[in-house]
Amino acid sequence: MKRPHIGAILLGLIPFVAICFTVSLWDRIYPTVFGLPFNFFWLIAWLVLTPLCMLGAYRLEERSPNAHREEGGER
Repeated sequence: MKRPHIGAILLGLIPFVAICFTVSLWDRIYPTVFGLPFNFFWLIAWLVLTPLCMLGAYRLEERSPNAHREEGGER
């Protein structure tokens, strides 16, 4: 099994850190963004941004060497 690319790991950690460890920074009712309290807006924004980060991680893994090994090769 191939080790994951460090960039892919970091891209995967960005949404996790943004949602879990920044609560004290955005836990406010005011201001509002698009009529939503900022904390709801923040969470909804990361629901959209998380797949983009995962797409970037996937593309990094696809470009890495030995990504397309023949089946039946080394494991």
